[in-house]
Amino acid sequence: MREVVAVPIFKAAVEGIVDEAVVKKLIAHIGGVTSGVYGRKGKPYLHQKIRGYNNEARTSRTPWLVLVDLDKEAECAPSLREAWLQDPAPHLCFRIAVREVETWLMADVESLARYLSVAPSRIPRTPESIEHPKDEMVNLGRRSRRRDVREDMVPRGQSRRRVGPAYASRLIEYVKNKWRPEIAARRSESLRRAILCLERLVQASQ
Repeated sequence: MREVVAVPIFKAAVEGIVDEAVVKKLIAHIGGVTSGVYGRKGKPYLHQKIRGYNNEARTSRTPWLVLVDLDKEAECAPSLREAWLQDPAPHLCFRIAVREVETWLMADVESLARYLSVAPSRIPRTPESIEHPKDEMVNLGRRSRRRDVREDMVPRGQSRRRVGPAYASRLIEYVKNKWRPEIAARRSESLRRAILCLERLVQASQ
């Protein structure tokens, strides 16, 4: 008789819709499924709610992944983690993308180059050292050989928006269909640590 292995069911909380696609991809990558994604209202909202997510992870023993960007809020991920949540529950992974989740996406150089139709040499080899990853991603879109990519990712005319009208949609499509977390983790230490944290939760649930 074949042994039935339980699939770990995760909950998650994120800043926005691109991050939602990323956490779903990561959870699937380690063999889990996502039952719900919360937040999606920006970083301040997530900060207000994180203790509630932590309490639920502690009492229900449901594995959780909470993902935020480091941005410029702290010098390093441990400092931000300490400021936000000093006593994380055993079943909660609180992970911080250095400095924005775009660095995790850029870390899979070959896939992103093909997706955006840019030369691989255009993509930074040490993405976590970039000061403004979102701006860098927009600039990559600007250099695309494809007009539709440029129109989607680059702000139009005199727009005061930081990104193009379909920037998020483009990145979500990339995450779902092209991004390889195991490859990206070789160039992103914060991503590598996030995957390890999720794998530990899976092992603990078996």
